[in-house]
Amino acid sequence: MKPTQEMEALAAEIADAARTIFCTLFENGERYYYCTLFTTGEGHAPSVSAWSWEALEREAARQGENSDTPAATIAELIKWSYADSPYCGFRDENFDDVKPLFMERPSIAELEADEWEREFAFRLKAMELAMNMLDNEGVFALNQLRDSVCVLVEVMPPDEINTEIALRLNEAESPAMQAWLAEAAE
Repeated sequence: MKPTQEMEALAAEIADAARTIFCTLFENGERYYYCTLFTTGEGHAPSVSAWSWEALEREAARQGENSDTPAATIAELIKWSYADSPYCGFRDENFDDVKPLFMERPSIAELEADEWEREFAFRLKAMELAMNMLDNEGVFALNQLRDSVCVLVEVMPPDEINTEIALRLNEAESPAMQAWLAEAAE
């Protein structure tokens, strides 16, 4: 199989799992402003995280109950945090068929620097292509206008590549993207 075909096949599997996850998540009717596939610097199979305005309000209030910090300040601190979202890892079991596909790829830990960079870029590009597929299907406009949600593929801990991918996946002038660039971009 050619590299392009391999990437498209991997992206299709990621998209299938992510579609199910996001569509299930969106059944709650909340208005989302942040939807991401995130991975580690080792390029493991992705997980989903998302924030809705409603979830942010609930979580900030919850965290503020045991703190002297006002809920509004907490909301600012966690607004773009994949890990603080109550939807971090939502329905992660849907990626059970994707995880072996990542395990079958060359082991990043055993690759030389140049090969490692190519493999890592391949994995990120497949995730980006998957999110682009879902975007083209209108998945991210189910509960909100598309330009009010920032669609991302992120490496954790944060890396400059996150901003590059974000600019490819979103209209730079959209309100959500402008907010993310001002508040969270690397």
